[in-house]
Amino acid sequence: MKAVVQWQGEACYEGQTESGHNVLMDGPPDHGGQNRGPRPMETLLLGVGGCSSFDVVHILKKSRQDVTDCRCELTAERVDEVPAVFSKIHLHFIVSGNNLKENQVKRAVELSAEKYCSASIMLGRAGVEITHSYTIEA
Repeated sequence: MKAVVQWQGEACYEGQTESGHNVLMDGPPDHGGQNRGPRPMETLLLGVGGCSSFDVVHILKKSRQDVTDCRCELTAERVDEVPAVFSKIHLHFIVSGNNLKENQVKRAVELSAEKYCSASIMLGRAGVEITHSYTIEA
């Protein structure tokens, strides 16, 4: 996997993935940015949510669950020193579908957390406390 990050001036950077997708990252005005895109750490947090959400939906579909929606709400805390790394991340999944079985949703979230989500497992190994919860909506 490869990516390129190119400085765009001031506190703005454009990232391009190997698959050809671009992401604009920018800093806040008090750090020379113009707030034109997410901060790099926000992008990292989105990556954790995207990676885990992909797993949860994929596992549920393989379990023949009729998933119609999945939203992952993330909250994170960072340490109060430099580097301001994440200390805690919580992922809360809101899963919707037809006749979803709670044990299947619980299993999908657990499998993502413990076995499949490369992003959250990597951060967990680095000392970030990562927790998960879920709600099923009809």
